[in-house]
Amino acid sequence: MIIPKKVKHLSIASFPLRGYDGAGVRTMKEINLGQILIEQRHRKGITQDELAAHVGVSKGAVSKWETGSSLPDISLLPRLASYFDISVDDLIGYRPRMEKDSIRKLYIRLSRDFSALPFDRVLAECLETGKKYYSCYPLLLALGTLLINHTSQTPSPGQVTEMIGKALEWFQRVRTMADEPKLRKEALHLESLCLLHLQRPAQVIDILEPDGLQTGSAEPLLAMAYQMTGNDREAGKILQAGIYREVMNLFSLFQSYLSLCGKDAWHFSETCQRLSRLVDAFHVKSLHPGILLGLYITIAQGYMALGDTEQALAALTQYTDLALSDIYPLRLHGDRYFDLLDTWFDAQLVPGVFPPRDEALIRRDMTQALSENPAFQPLREDPRFQHMVDRLRTNEEA
Repeated sequence: MIIPKKVKHLSIASFPLRGYDGAGVRTMKEINLGQILIEQRHRKGITQDELAAHVGVSKGAVSKWETGSSLPDISLLPRLASYFDISVDDLIGYRPRMEKDSIRKLYIRLSRDFSALPFDRVLAECLETGKKYYSCYPLLLALGTLLINHTSQTPSPGQVTEMIGKALEWFQRVRTMADEPKLRKEALHLESLCLLHLQRPAQVIDILEPDGLQTGSAEPLLAMAYQMTGNDREAGKILQAGIYREVMNLFSLFQSYLSLCGKDAWHFSETCQRLSRLVDAFHVKSLHPGILLGLYITIAQGYMALGDTEQALAALTQYTDLALSDIYPLRLHGDRYFDLLDTWFDAQLVPGVFPPRDEALIRRDMTQALSENPAFQPLREDPRFQHMVDRLRTNEEA
């Protein structure tokens, strides 16, 4: 995700929670003590009278707890939990952490909800989920990513800053509290992205500069270790994933460099040529069209700044043709060369193999990247540009 100097949006609930949501993910109820008491009492083979005698309450009180018409005094929870030899969290059915598969399903469901349900309702559910699972760092990372990928859906500009501020809070918590180095590294990147949007570059320098420029990677050593144990397939998957990640990082670096050297016509043109060769070498149009779409827009904007409208239109033609090609449904995948990547993608957290937003929103944003981009204002009367916008609008309805 690239942040220009001035951006409007970034694009890397308080209602009764249902027992199961539309994606099949079990959501946490506030208190699930009644059913658990029944299950634990049956497991232990005791009556309501026996449980009441142990706790020091009436049988009627236990009956009300089990039917959910009342709850025990908080001071009784440790006694109940120890009697059944379970934790207080288990007693009330509270799960402070969510499994990876559930996180992925929740992300996908909420992403779809952002395109189909009232925005404030879905946002409220995201915020409430973040409160309830505040110690589940993979989930906080996913929820923060969800927010920054849906800022364009906000009904009011002020909410954009609020959403990014909340995402920033979650990313900072993950970076400082999580045990997993991978989570901390991802959180650091996303935290920096939010800070740039909030016009706080000095803080980005403060948190990124101490790390310095990274040299080398762990993949060759890890792959060698797997080879020594005779697991060549795992070694190959690790190396393929490392190559793929570095190639995609290289595209992100090029995109930033294009924005920087926009006033230098030779460097800009040379960078575009080298990028084109890289695209062909790694078959990026089919391997990862999403990253290429963003590059074509950056290239077109650069050529417009240089006053070369023909080259800008050529880049926008490439953008439109790719956006209208057979790239749907959008999802990350390998190819004949990267033949071990699909299982690696499946093991990733969020968004994993799935796009970061619902496909209907992506198609709409593809059109707006042309039709509402101030850089392309001088092209609005050009029939070629109008035709591209019309084609993209038709694609929204596909």
